Amino acid sequence: MTALPGETPGTGGTDTPQDAVSPPDEAGAQEPTADADPASDGAGAAEVVDPASTEAAEPDAGAEAEAASAEGTTEAEAASADTEGASADAASADAASPAPELSEAQAELAAQRELRERIEQRKAAKAAPIAAGAGLSGTAADLLAAVRAVESGEKTGSAFFASPAPAQAPRRPAPAAAQQPPRTPAPQAAPAPQSASPEALDAARAVLVEGGAPEALARPAVGALGEQAGELLRTDPWQLLAVPGVRPEQADGFARALLGADCGPDDGRRTAALVGWVLERAALQGHTALDAEAVRAALAERAVSDPDAAVLDAVEEGVALLFREGGDEEPDEVGTDADETDEGGLAPDADAPREPVRILLGLDRYALAEESLADGLARLVNTCEKAADWAEATAAAPSPSAAELIRTTAAAGLVAHSGGEAARAEPAALIAAARGLGLRAFGAAHSEDGRRRLSAATGDPDTAVTLAGLLSGAQGPGRDEDGALALDLLVVLDAPQLDVEGAAVLVEALADGARLVLSGDPGVLGSAGAGRVFADVLAARTCPQVVSRTPDPGPIGELVSGIGIGELNQVDAPGKEVVIVPVRDAGEAVHRTVQLVADSVPRAFSIPADETQVITVGHGGAAGTRVLNEALKQRLNPGPGRFGGFDPGDRVVHVPAPGRAVPGVVRSADAEGLHLDCGGVPVVVPQERVESSVRHGWALSAHQAAGMRWPAAVVVLPGDAAQGLSRPWVYTAFGRGERHLSVVHGVDQALPHAVAQVPAQERTTRLRPLLEALPTPDAAS
Repeated sequence: MTALPGETPGTGGTDTPQDAVSPPDEAGAQEPTADADPASDGAGAAEVVDPASTEAAEPDAGAEAEAASAEGTTEAEAASADTEGASADAASADAASPAPELSEAQAELAAQRELRERIEQRKAAKAAPIAAGAGLSGTAADLLAAVRAVESGEKTGSAFFASPAPAQAPRRPAPAAAQQPPRTPAPQAAPAPQSASPEALDAARAVLVEGGAPEALARPAVGALGEQAGELLRTDPWQLLAVPGVRPEQADGFARALLGADCGPDDGRRTAALVGWVLERAALQGHTALDAEAVRAALAERAVSDPDAAVLDAVEEGVALLFREGGDEEPDEVGTDADETDEGGLAPDADAPREPVRILLGLDRYALAEESLADGLARLVNTCEKAADWAEATAAAPSPSAAELIRTTAAAGLVAHSGGEAARAEPAALIAAARGLGLRAFGAAHSEDGRRRLSAATGDPDTAVTLAGLLSGAQGPGRDEDGALALDLLVVLDAPQLDVEGAAVLVEALADGARLVLSGDPGVLGSAGAGRVFADVLAARTCPQVVSRTPDPGPIGELVSGIGIGELNQVDAPGKEVVIVPVRDAGEAVHRTVQLVADSVPRAFSIPADETQVITVGHGGAAGTRVLNEALKQRLNPGPGRFGGFDPGDRVVHVPAPGRAVPGVVRSADAEGLHLDCGGVPVVVPQERVESSVRHGWALSAHQAAGMRWPAAVVVLPGDAAQGLSRPWVYTAFGRGERHLSVVHGVDQALPHAVAQVPAQERTTRLRPLLEALPTPDAAS
């Protein structure tokens, strides 16, 4: 392997890749990321900048802060309030206004809440006792009601003889492709939740102050625990762990202040809350479940004397769900009787090797989302018309890879398509071909930038939407009379950015018979939220897979393609498309970065500073996004920051919902809030949300930049960022520049080592085995 231009060749180090399933902890355990910024990436590769100063994961990934200071809510706490239900505060401001329509973010979150509520209702209905006759419907239910009315004396028997038969509602014809059970209509956007009542805030504030906690936690506590937060915290102080940003030692101190000698490390309330906290922290790293042994180890580190009993108690209390993967069936289900043994006294197949059994724990929200997603994908596979004739469209495809994608999609309800940036032309060709056949075909991208690029590729702006805009109804075809998206084919670009909850909402919204194509680059960083949907679909081989043969062009494309297979190759860049800038320390890295953005790149490539994006490993550290943004603001748009730290002309990143980072520019501010221009779309951020959801955006993390591209990118690698590097991180960051890439290089041999030996962080999920267990005739061989 050769080094990058300007880099000294050498051998890689021997650092061990990060543990895939170890529970996050504040000491000795892997943190989800070094980012505490509200506009950050969250779960995925760990973006650790300074191990001595651990940062929290980011709000768009459901992040929480590392500590809640005694003086009040810290910046990270305010950021984390954007997740785990605390986003209700943001939506409440919009609910109070007379605006007749919801924003994209509110509608997206409302749709997710609607799905979760329906899942919870189904779960509760299964657990509740069934009343006699409750399972009846239609005529049978009417007859039972009539009998009971007569028996109770409410009505006489003759009252029913003259009643005309009710008119039957017209039935919807069943899909022609396959017989399927009736589907529940896709959830509609619900009204934004009401803001916390003053009484609830006062009650929560009183309990927090009594327990020595910052009263600023009152609002996030009510957002996380509901209107009865004060009462819940008084009876179970460890419920404070449900508030983003609170750590176990802080909850322990709060409990001691309220309960005194009545609390201890093995208190059932404490152990149950700790189990939930460990699983929530694991979700920040992308896991939807965690090995039970890892949970027990985390409890033991928290002074729980009997972790096994604590885990069982948490399962019984409904805090977590228990899953058994691998191995044979349970003995009580397939046990062998003594008279069934052979002559040697051994049961049949007693010596046969058995698959190891794995016990997992997970939060019900992720477990139910994975199960719903698996069922939905199987439904799409089985209800699609398999005999569609797209031969003419296939013959007219602009490339062999595009032809293969069109041909495969014609015969399958679910298709996985993988490739780099240049391969995005293939889904665009598929959409155009399907439209030519009279189908309602659309493409959905992760970001507004991705939508614009897809629109340019298809030549029709109406074919391209963002996922958020599609689900909210602000973009795309809208919904049909049954609540499903009114389309025949949906191509989802940037599929690796799909988390399991968002994917479940999307698939639930697709009608029977619709086709779904998941398209993306498997080499980029994964989703900010929990899950690895695209990777699990590829691994399960549940559907046909099309691998693009279209290479990314130019020196940047050649460099990134090599990184994807673990090689950091030297590339010829006659036009200085790739430039390496060596630095000795973080201070020099910041200085050189500002120089590149403000002077060198504009002068050499005629790319203005506002079209050059800086990307670094994390938000903290001596050359993280905070320091870089401060330096870039002083050079490019100095000002007093009179609007909550911002001035007109500042580049910012706005996080309207977990997992979404939207670049924008500050235009003005008034009593309504901070006015932004986000890719031509005016956005108003309420004053109370500015601190937690807006950050300066000259410099971003790689997770924030995923799914977007700029004419030029400056990737900053200070020395303290070495342990946060991985192959997917380098692949993602280096691929953000279209015409030029500058690498401010201060990590020496850590860069080639990360590319060659540090693969993607594994995520523990259940989607792959769920997909493998489903009957799917389109599964790839």
